[in-house]
Amino acid sequence: MPAVTALWLAANPGGLNWSAPGAAGGASGSVPWNIVILMTLLTLLPALLLAMTPFVRLLVVLHFLRQALGTQTAPSNQTLIGLALLLTFFLMQPVGEVIGKVAVTPFAAGKISAMDAIDRGSVPLREFMLKYAREKDLALFIELSKQPRPQNASELSIRVVAPAYLLSELKAGFQIGAVLFLPFLVVDLVVAAITTSMGMVQLPPVVISTPLKILLFVLVDGWNLLVGSLMKSFG
Repeated sequence: MPAVTALWLAANPGGLNWSAPGAAGGASGSVPWNIVILMTLLTLLPALLLAMTPFVRLLVVLHFLRQALGTQTAPSNQTLIGLALLLTFFLMQPVGEVIGKVAVTPFAAGKISAMDAIDRGSVPLREFMLKYAREKDLALFIELSKQPRPQNASELSIRVVAPAYLLSELKAGFQIGAVLFLPFLVVDLVVAAITTSMGMVQLPPVVISTPLKILLFVLVDGWNLLVGSLMKSFG
């Protein structure tokens, strides 16, 4: 639900109207309870943002790119995290709009309880995760949870889907990162072979290969290609 709320807020900048319900109290409870629920959601938000959105895959690939370029601290961690967050919100906005319509807006209006909002909001998020979770990972957590094998994917709980989705995203991120390394590895090998054959043992090959890799990345418009490929991988 924290990730659900964050996605809806991203899709609806106006935010929630946490005004007091009518004299009867409404289905959402009193204003203090609304505040308690909201603060709890904000506390758990970072962990669930990592586990239930494309943020993990995006950040893993961006860090692999920096290692492949050999620039160490450029771009900085803050820059990579910011880019990953922006791309995550871009990808999750359609899901956030659906969650806001079926769960958050009725809850804010006092038409449903907090638990009903959680149940409704988890459905679109679970469907998104199921789209990218591998069957092998889902089967693993079904076995570990000792649950009976479901008849269809809609019967799977968040307890099974979320960790399976996270494993699948890690695998996808490492696969893309490994492919990213290959062209830069070729540059490193060529430079090392040339410098060694010329007897330039005093000058580390990385000193020459790093600017060459950066130049190659800039010439092919690497950021545009990388971000475009990443976004299309979620198509």
